[in-house]
Amino acid sequence: WSTEMKIYFAGSIRGGREDAALYRQIIALLAQYGEVLTEHVGDTELPNDGEEGISDEAVFARDIGWLAQADVVVAEVTTPSHGVGYEIARAEALGKPVLCLYRPAAGRRLSAMLAGNPAVRCEIYEDAEDLRPILERFLREAR
Repeated sequence: WSTEMKIYFAGSIRGGREDAALYRQIIALLAQYGEVLTEHVGDTELPNDGEEGISDEAVFARDIGWLAQADVVVAEVTTPSHGVGYEIARAEALGKPVLCLYRPAAGRRLSAMLAGNPAVRCEIYEDAEDLRPILERFLREAR
């Protein structure tokens, strides 16, 4: 694997941090295949209201810059998030390969705007152990 690959990982921050530990596991897996530009998303100490000491405008500018640099986008979309949805749409508009990871949870269905979009690959999984082959296949095809 070339460590030149730049990976943008998207996961909920202000939409809810209940999957932060899972995000950290996904980021650790992704780091075996390239540079994860957004490692902070997996920080279990990151509060629900976002990063301290940085304005919303600065977060937007930084993250848009990272999206532009990224070769691929991997998004964990189980916890609905306006920001993650925006990042996915922006990545699609930039022509980036996008993988959405989704755990079918009680009372939650994946948005039709993702599930029905032929430009976005959606993969269902149960737990972190299921992810390695899904990520490896996506990243191999995206190279």
